[in-house]
Amino acid sequence: MKKFINNIKRYFKYAVYSARADLKAEVAGSYLNWLWWVLDPMFFMLIYIFIAGIVFKKTELYFPVFIFTGLTVWDYFNRNINASVKIVSANRPIVTKIYIPKYILILQKSFVTFFKMLISWGLVIILMILWKVPLTPYILYFFPILLVLYVITFGFSLILMHFGIFIEDLGNVITLVLKLVFYLSGIFYNVSTSLPEPFNKILLNLNPVAFLINAFRDVLLYGKAPSLLLLSGWFLVGIFSMMIGIHIIHKYENSYAKVI
Repeated sequence: MKKFINNIKRYFKYAVYSARADLKAEVAGSYLNWLWWVLDPMFFMLIYIFIAGIVFKKTELYFPVFIFTGLTVWDYFNRNINASVKIVSANRPIVTKIYIPKYILILQKSFVTFFKMLISWGLVIILMILWKVPLTPYILYFFPILLVLYVITFGFSLILMHFGIFIEDLGNVITLVLKLVFYLSGIFYNVSTSLPEPFNKILLNLNPVAFLINAFRDVLLYGKAPSLLLLSGWFLVGIFSMMIGIHIIHKYENSYAKVI
């Protein structure tokens, strides 16, 4: 871990500048420029509100905020996990010419997606004001839940990055797994109330995305505290995943350039 911390300090500015360059490149030549970062999640929200609220007649308290909260969490997790599998080969010109700790690539990507997630959370706040969602002291749990989301996503991404280099079809497998996780995470339904016991509890205990979406909704919409036991447990899972990912990357990263 000492080597990891030293490398993070050394390459942190590179990750920030690289993330900033990626964000600028995304909107370069676009008439709407950065507005796409606002319009993109808004359109997704409207689509899912139409599907869940009108087609399937799902009703939840503060429904637009309910949907957008789930989409915000899912979009961050999905983007990072999908990108991690092929992130080394996608940065082949850099990896094959200079040495850079490969987890810096994951860090840089997480900065990009985290920035976009913050925009989505800003939209959630606006929706909460429009729908007059009452604020409670439990909203302060938002920040530790956000930390757990980041740690879990970063840890899983590190492990998948390593295996994605050596397993050609891993990207296809992850795409299928993420589709399953999407439908089991309660983006457009409430896992706690829509599923019978004990299936709802099993899903919330074993699916970190479902748990985190439910936790965010509890503290933002329903004035409830999240399960601190589960929150702590998933934080430890994220830290453990990070330690495993860092270890295997340090052990095998010299061979990455040869494989790709």
